[in-house]
Amino acid sequence: MAQVWHQTLEAQWAAQRTKSAALAERARRVFPSGVTHDNRFLEPFPIYVSHAKGSRKWDVDGNEYIDYWMGHGALLLGHNYPDVLQASAEQVGKGTHYGACHELEVAWGELVQQIVPSAERVKFLSSGTEATMMALRLARAFTGKDKIVKIQGHFHGWHDYAAISMEPPYDEPISRGIPKAVQGTILSVPFKDIGALTATLNADSDVAGVILLAGGAGTEYLREVRELTRQRGIVLIFDEVVTGFRYAAGGCQEYYGVTPDLTTLAKILAGGLPGGAIAGRAEILSLFEIRNDPQWQRFGRIRHPGTFNANPVSAAAGIACLNVVRSGEPQKRAIATAMRLQGSFQTILDRYGVEGRMSLDASLLALQLRGGKVPDRELTRRLRIAWQVGGVDFDGTSLKVSAVHDEADVQQTIAAFDGAIGLLREDGAL
Repeated sequence: MAQVWHQTLEAQWAAQRTKSAALAERARRVFPSGVTHDNRFLEPFPIYVSHAKGSRKWDVDGNEYIDYWMGHGALLLGHNYPDVLQASAEQVGKGTHYGACHELEVAWGELVQQIVPSAERVKFLSSGTEATMMALRLARAFTGKDKIVKIQGHFHGWHDYAAISMEPPYDEPISRGIPKAVQGTILSVPFKDIGALTATLNADSDVAGVILLAGGAGTEYLREVRELTRQRGIVLIFDEVVTGFRYAAGGCQEYYGVTPDLTTLAKILAGGLPGGAIAGRAEILSLFEIRNDPQWQRFGRIRHPGTFNANPVSAAAGIACLNVVRSGEPQKRAIATAMRLQGSFQTILDRYGVEGRMSLDASLLALQLRGGKVPDRELTRRLRIAWQVGGVDFDGTSLKVSAVHDEADVQQTIAAFDGAIGLLREDGAL
């Protein structure tokens, strides 16, 4: 009976998304598995979005969703925030790529300096992955050492160094194609285990940097990490690609009151457009400087090209976004909404007797369902479909709450979650 229900739900869901199904069929002839980002993969097919505004988006079949992807976390101000939209549109009319310096990049960098505590100097890149990759290079160049310590399970993009220590077993990369020589340069320790970090740093004198996601770490742990790295001359890197400008205007380092040597930024930085940055100590970022010294130019500095670095359209959007979020008010609204959702979600799980937890970090909610009667991946798939039927879209594990999610969104989201958990219970998946 449960299997019949599952087929009926999926058939009902699919019947309302025939245009998405057709686009998925076309996409499978172009892209591996039909998607351009792993997280967008969904069986039997993902939804295809036609437009979005505020907290909501619509698929090509006309179905409306409250959106908790929010541009993979980039859209703290929601879709098409008026100031960001106007700034971007005006800049497109002036030029999308000058191949030259422009005033907007200066203003954008100045805003980052004013908002982010660690930002003595700033360098723009095109993405968060580029930012973390360059931060590791900076740490190695500045210290003259080769190894990086990262936290097990922390995501820092898809480059070779980030692909190590992502999932158990932590000594195996999450991707094929990672050279063993690269694997040997990455050490890993469990999150919030200061003893393990201390032991690792004491045992290896070739550590150049420690990189971590500061979200959820807490002030005490971050202070201990800061002191350990400072004592040993190791570069401390906060990856704030997601948390930057979200936990507080100045990110986790403002929220927890701990300043790293380097900070990586993206997402909210560019107001939802492509863009990334490294911010940090002036003496470290001085490695990018160009000097009238052949020895320095060839052997001393870090070269940094990048066709889309500080692209003027991204800069315009970023300036407009940062001028709004610098007040700290959007963050407070998003956090308050996330707190309301967390409490309601947990009440629903408890009422159904479902083993699970909705954890909260600022405006980021993470859902963990345990004790499922189907494999975890299948449970996540069914939950996404059941929640989409209720008019809510998320990535299966987390909700990125924006400053524009309102009371109507909250009530519909709670009702949709209640309905989805009920359906999964009836199905026998929980």
